[in-house]
Amino acid sequence: MDKTDRRVLKSRQAIQTTFLQMLAEDGFDEITVRNITEKANIGRKTFYLHYMDKYDLLDRIVDDHIAQLREICEQKKDLGMIEGAILWFTYFEQHKSFFAALFKSKGASSFREKLLSFTMGEINKKINEDSHPIIDKHIFLKFLGTATMGVLESYVLGEIDSDIEAVATQVVQLYKRTYLDRL
Repeated sequence: MDKTDRRVLKSRQAIQTTFLQMLAEDGFDEITVRNITEKANIGRKTFYLHYMDKYDLLDRIVDDHIAQLREICEQKKDLGMIEGAILWFTYFEQHKSFFAALFKSKGASSFREKLLSFTMGEINKKINEDSHPIIDKHIFLKFLGTATMGVLESYVLGEIDSDIEAVATQVVQLYKRTYLDRL
């Protein structure tokens, strides 16, 4: 049984490593299961034992990133707002090629949806609803989540020419100006 576990892990690692290399080089829209299996030197049957298709593979990798972002959000609780934002943007800097490929992709919409939902959920944990009863909570969360995603996308794609600390500081200032009472 131990050998099977290692082989399963080895196959998944080969698939994911190949997929991530292809994602950075070719972009998500150009990847096919056939390309992955050929470059990973595995059979298509092996791929389908682990994943339904390239979208399932992407979803699982995105889920892993969201789990890591959850951990970062837990770490941020003990930091100041700017330090926490720097920690957040540093994660995206460290995985820039992955996120850049997904932001460029037209076919990776589930990635955007999951990241936006996660971002809105984290913002929701930090807002003080009693202080702004006039504002519709969902619209407020969508506004801030979408704005955050826009800045993040521009940063990852190199459209923002500032360093992590400058971007994080400005994002925090914008959050403060948009009525967030505590982060």
